Amino acid sequence: MKALIQRVTSATVDIHGERHGEIGAGMLVLLGVERTDTPADADKLLKKVLGYRIFSDADGKMNLNLQQAEGGLLVVSQFTLVADTRKGMRPGFSSGASLQLGEELYDYFVKQAREQHHEVSTGQFGADMQVSLINDGPVTFMLES
Repeated sequence: MKALIQRVTSATVDIHGERHGEIGAGMLVLLGVERTDTPADADKLLKKVLGYRIFSDADGKMNLNLQQAEGGLLVVSQFTLVADTRKGMRPGFSSGASLQLGEELYDYFVKQAREQHHEVSTGQFGADMQVSLINDGPVTFMLES
């Protein structure tokens, strides 16, 4: 399981021209699920996401995690994160989870996030979404379970 995390001052998800999710300052998570992933992988990755210290403390150092910074969390499914891009000019998706497994683990990740964090917003699994964000820094990291 992979998560591309971005520290943002704001982020939104629109579906068919309508706002589906949004946060102010916090973290945008683009979440990719691989065919070998399990709920244990989702738990491990969520622990990293919530605990990763990418927010500035009083001294301006990246020393606070999302919960300490009291930021919002926007989780968006991103199938293309698991693409194999090592060869050729077209991505391969053989390591990606099936539609059913991908949705199950995305939903599980979101459910667990909502139980552990005060503000969680989402996109919609499998939808054609337009994601807008203001990356703060810019600060972007790839996390893996």
